[in-house]
Amino acid sequence: MRDLKKDEFAKVVAKLQKYIKDADELLNRPDDKYNFYYHRDRVFYCRSTLAKHAASIKKKHLLSFGTCIGRFSKTGNFRLHITALDFLSPYAMYRVWLKAPSEQQFLYGQNILRSGVAKMSDNTPQYAGVVVMNMSDMPLGFGVAAKSSLQVKNTDPMTITVFHQADIGEYIRSEETIV
Repeated sequence: MRDLKKDEFAKVVAKLQKYIKDADELLNRPDDKYNFYYHRDRVFYCRSTLAKHAASIKKKHLLSFGTCIGRFSKTGNFRLHITALDFLSPYAMYRVWLKAPSEQQFLYGQNILRSGVAKMSDNTPQYAGVVVMNMSDMPLGFGVAAKSSLQVKNTDPMTITVFHQADIGEYIRSEETIV
C-alpha cells in the first residue's frame, strides 16, 4: 500500500474528470482528509486515518481498505470500477435517464439505444462521461455518450446513444473479482 505516484495520480484524476467537474471535491471534504492509495494494481479511496491503520498490516495479508474505485491494467491504463459510482453520481456533470424497459438491458451490460433514453442532460458533448440513472433518480451505472444531446434529438430510435462502461449488475456478475 502506498500513495499514488504523480503520473498515476494524473491518470486517475483525468479519468474522474470525464465524469465529474473537479476531483478535488472528493479529496478535500469537510469531514476528514481523503486520498487515493495504490495496492495490488488497484486504487483505493479512503480517509487518511484509515490508511495509516491499514499501513500496519502486512501487504500479503491486506485484502482491501476503503473503497476500490478502479484498477490499473497491465499497459498502465486506469479503468474505473462500478464501486466508484457512489462517488461519481453526486458530482456528475452529465446524466442520462432511462425508460423502465431499457433498464434491464443496461444492467445486463448492453449499450443504450435512443429508444431507451427518457431524457438527457442539456449540452452533453459527444464522448463525454455520463452517469446513467433510472426515472426515480437511482444511479444504475456509467458510460460514454456516443452522440451529443443535440444529435440524439434527430437520430433513429435504434441508434446507440451511450456506450456501456459499468453497471450495478456487475456486483452479481463478478462478485469473486470485484475487490
